[in-house]
Amino acid sequence: MKVIKKISMVLASCMLAIMFLVPAATVGAQDNSQAVCDGLALTGGQCGADDPTKTGVAKTIAVVINLLSLVVGVVAVIMIIIGGFKYIISGGDSNSISSAKNTILYAIIGLVIVALAQVIVKFVLNKVTGK
Repeated sequence: MKVIKKISMVLASCMLAIMFLVPAATVGAQDNSQAVCDGLALTGGQCGADDPTKTGVAKTIAVVINLLSLVVGVVAVIMIIIGGFKYIISGGDSNSISSAKNTILYAIIGLVIVALAQVIVKFVLNKVTGK
C-alpha cells in the first residue's frame, strides 16, 4: 500500500509540474522559433533559407549530430526519471538504492558526454570547413 501511495504522489506531482510548464514553454517557443532553428542547425522549411556558410557535408554532419544528441538527451532524461522511480520504490533496500543511484549517475554522465561531443564536433567542423 505504501508503494502505491508513493507512486500516486509522484505521478500527481509530475502532472502538476507539466500543467504549469507546458503553457510557459509554448509561449516561449512562439517568441524564440528562430533561436530554436539556429540552435538545432536546421534550415529550410519553417526555419528560413539555407545557411550559405555551411557546405553540404558539414551541414549534413551537423544535422545528424544534433538529431542524435536530441535522441540521447531524451533517453537520458527518461532514464533519470526511471532512476527516480526506482529510488522511491526501493523500500530501504540497499541494493535497490544503489541501482537507482547508478541509473541516475550514468544518465547524467551520458548527458555530459553528449554535450562534450556537440562541442567537439562543432569545433572540428569549424576547423575543417574554415568558417
